[in-house]
Amino acid sequence: MSQTIFKAVIIGAGPAGLTAAYELSKQHAPVVVLESDPEYVGGISRTVNYKGFRFDIGGHRFFSKSREVEDFWTEVDGADMLDRPRSSRIYYRGQFYTYPLKPFEALSKLGLIESLLCILSFLLARIHPTRNPRTFEEWVTNQFGKRLFRIFFKTYTEKVWGMSCDEISADWAAQRIKGLSLGSAIKHALFSKKPKDRKQLVKSLIDTFRYPRLGPGMMWEACAKKVRALGGAVMLGRKVTACRFDSTSNLWVVTARNTNGELEEYRAENLVSSMPIRELVAHIEPPLPEAALHAARSLRYRDFLTVGLIVNDRGRFTDNWIYIHDPSVQVGRVQNYKSWSPEMVPDPAYSSYGLEYFCFEGDGLWTTSDPDLIELAKVEIQKVNLAASADVVDGCVIRQPKAYPVYDDAYQQHVNTIRKALDENCPTLHLVGRNGMHKYNNQDH
Repeated sequence: MSQTIFKAVIIGAGPAGLTAAYELSKQHAPVVVLESDPEYVGGISRTVNYKGFRFDIGGHRFFSKSREVEDFWTEVDGADMLDRPRSSRIYYRGQFYTYPLKPFEALSKLGLIESLLCILSFLLARIHPTRNPRTFEEWVTNQFGKRLFRIFFKTYTEKVWGMSCDEISADWAAQRIKGLSLGSAIKHALFSKKPKDRKQLVKSLIDTFRYPRLGPGMMWEACAKKVRALGGAVMLGRKVTACRFDSTSNLWVVTARNTNGELEEYRAENLVSSMPIRELVAHIEPPLPEAALHAARSLRYRDFLTVGLIVNDRGRFTDNWIYIHDPSVQVGRVQNYKSWSPEMVPDPAYSSYGLEYFCFEGDGLWTTSDPDLIELAKVEIQKVNLAASADVVDGCVIRQPKAYPVYDDAYQQHVNTIRKALDENCPTLHLVGRNGMHKYNNQDH
C-alpha cells in the first residue's frame, strides 16, 4: 500500500497514459501508472518479441498533422526513428490494387464495362447524394459511388466489425477516411503536389511516415524509462479492481491487484483513465446512476488477433500491409514487418508476416488453439498468393481484446450518458485514449 498522495493515478501504459505521465513528470508532479500487462508497455501500440522477431499489433504509422505531437515523438525517441516509404495494396479477386486507390489503375484492372459502371455510379452519387449520411455505407457511397463501395469497402469493413455496413455509424468513416473520395484520389493522382500546411494533408494519402527501428513499443518503452527517470512510477502487472472517490478528502483511492494476487491502494488528486469505459464505470465507487451503468454495459468492442508467421524470404511482396477483400478467406489484413523496419527481423533470410483476424472475444476464432490458427494462416497466406505454406518455418499468436470500440447507431448516446454522469460525480476524472474515450483514435490523437 502506497502512502504517497500522487498528483495523478494513471490507468494504462499505452500512448495516452504514458504521454500524460511524462508531461506531468516534467512538471515535477508525482504520478503512478498502473498497467495490467506484466511484461509490455504500449498497450495496443506495444511490440511483441517472439524469438527475436518483433510483431506490431496492427501496424502503427508515426505521422500526425500536429507538429506538437511530431515534436513529442522526436523528444522521446527521435534517434531511433526511421523514415519509411508507405506501400499498401488491396487484394481483390486474385489481383492487387494500390491503396489509396489509384483511379486509373483500379479502373483498368476492373475492365472497361465495370469501370464505366463504377464511374456512372460515382456520378449518380454526386448528383443524388444521401443527405446527412447516418451509416458507413451511406457515407462511403456518397464519396465513391455504390459500385466502388461494394468492391473496395464492404467486404473488408464487415470483416473488421462483424456487422453489416448499414449498422455501422457514419462517424467511423468520417473519422478514419476523412477527406478521401474518388474525386480527391483522382486529383491526387493528377496533381500530387504536397501542400505546404501539413494540416491540409489527407492522412490516407501520405506516402512516407516515421517508424521506430524496433517497432512502436520502442517509443513507449523509452517514454516509460523517461517517466521513471523523472521520479514517476510505472507499475506493470497491476490490474485495477476499484476506483473510489472520497468526497471528504477529494482524493481518488484506486485499488489494484498485483501479479502475486495482493491488493494495493494508490491515492491521488486526479484519476486519468485509458481503460475501457465499460470496465471503468463498473469499478467506480460510489456507483454511478443506473442510466450510466446501463449505458456502459451497452458499449461494444471488437477484438483482434494476429497470427505471426516467420517465412523464408522469397521476395513475394514488399508492401507494409495488404488489405484482403476476398470473402473466401477469413484473414482481413496482412502486415509485412520487415517492410516497416528491417530490424524487426533478426535474420535477413527470413520475413515475418502478421495475419490479422477480427473477432469477438469468446467466438470460434478467438477460442481456436494457437497451432490450429497457425495452420489456418499458412493455408490462407498461400491462397492470397503472398507466400507458400511450405516456406513457413514458425509462428505465434497474439490476442488483443477490445482492440476497437464499436461505432453502432447507439454508441454516441451511451457515451454522452456516461460522460454526463462522470462530470456530475467525478470532477477530477480524465478520460484518455481509444478505449478510455470510446473513440477510434490513432495514437497521435
